[in-house]
Amino acid sequence: MASTTGAADIETRRKRLLYRSIYRGNKENDILLGQFARAHITAFGPAELDQYERLLDAGDNDIFDWVSGKAEIPPEADTPVLRLFLAFRVSFP
Repeated sequence: MASTTGAADIETRRKRLLYRSIYRGNKENDILLGQFARAHITAFGPAELDQYERLLDAGDNDIFDWVSGKAEIPPEADTPVLRLFLAFRVSFP
């Protein structure tokens, strides 16, 4: 029998990470991370959520520099989720 608590826990985690993505304080990253999270977070399992949470733990300036190519990605931050984020294209209305 599948546990509904596990599903509820992962859904709560997704909601928290989505909120953290949208309300970071840096408008550019709010837009980039918010749209990325809306597009992908529902498909992320626990391992991807761990990777995404580590990405959100990085500073706004670091994330923006990685996206813009101003800085190299440190090996400890280079994950499949970060690569997916870098490949993501934000569409503006």
